[in-house]
Amino acid sequence: GARQEVMQVADVLGAGVAKALLGKDVLSDDLPYVTGSIGLLGTRPSYELMRDCDTLLTIGSSFPYTQFMPELDQARAVQIDSNPRQIGMRYPYEVNLVGDAAATLRALIPLLERKEPRAWRDSIEQKVERWWDTVRKEAMVEADPINPMRLFHELSERIPDDAIVTADSGSAANWYARNLRLRGDMRGSLSGTLATMGCGVPYGIGAKIGNPDRPVIVFAGDGAMQMNGLAELLTIRHYQEDWLDQRLIVAVLHNNDLNQVTWEMRAMQGAPKFAQSQTLPEMDYAAFAASIGMLGISVNKPEEIGPAWDRALAADRP
Repeated sequence: GARQEVMQVADVLGAGVAKALLGKDVLSDDLPYVTGSIGLLGTRPSYELMRDCDTLLTIGSSFPYTQFMPELDQARAVQIDSNPRQIGMRYPYEVNLVGDAAATLRALIPLLERKEPRAWRDSIEQKVERWWDTVRKEAMVEADPINPMRLFHELSERIPDDAIVTADSGSAANWYARNLRLRGDMRGSLSGTLATMGCGVPYGIGAKIGNPDRPVIVFAGDGAMQMNGLAELLTIRHYQEDWLDQRLIVAVLHNNDLNQVTWEMRAMQGAPKFAQSQTLPEMDYAAFAASIGMLGISVNKPEEIGPAWDRALAADRP
């Protein structure tokens, strides 16, 4: 509830804004000074913002990974949080303000001096612009059968202004964090600690029940779908007649692999994939959806992604 106040503070200070995963929908990704996600799934501009800044203002976030924040002796730091237990937990803040974010920022803004010149802000905006160009180019790299980043890139160009997006834990969270551009009043959420596998479809159902007039889009891996997502499609089918807007789209990243585990083993341990525990049974997810009366769409080629999104977003049923 403090979007306008955060934007005003960023303007006065000439600052960039990085977002923890659960704050991805607070500010539009189309704002030129918003560097995107921070952390393991963060962007290069967010990393550079933290690496080079001389002041850190943390608003309503308990982001715990200090290795992605400024060095502990690098930046002057101020924290705003409504929960006193979070104060000073993550960084050596010099000024700790306990209160509602919007109200506290409104009280703080008259005390701030506008930063001039704007060289810092200009450099941030240049890096953000370069980042989105890189993301677009990466998404369009050819792959067999499909580059998963393109799935998210193509949605960004089509996503309705009132959409709600959820993502499961796994590689779907990577592309949600880095490649999907949320704007305006769009909402989005996932497991903030990246540890709750199987949450994407239940989150989407909860979002739909709470907002039956808004389209909901879920990104889930095939591991999560086999864990509980297939059964939850029955839940969607059961409740769909209660929804004014029946669009609840579940996009399944189908690679027959517990993919995030595979990549973490390679990156963190230098270990190859352990096929006995990571390879998943083959399954036709679109056929399962069709078998219970839902619209099932299979995508096997890159050029099919855009038309598939158009068809799903134009549908009058899940």
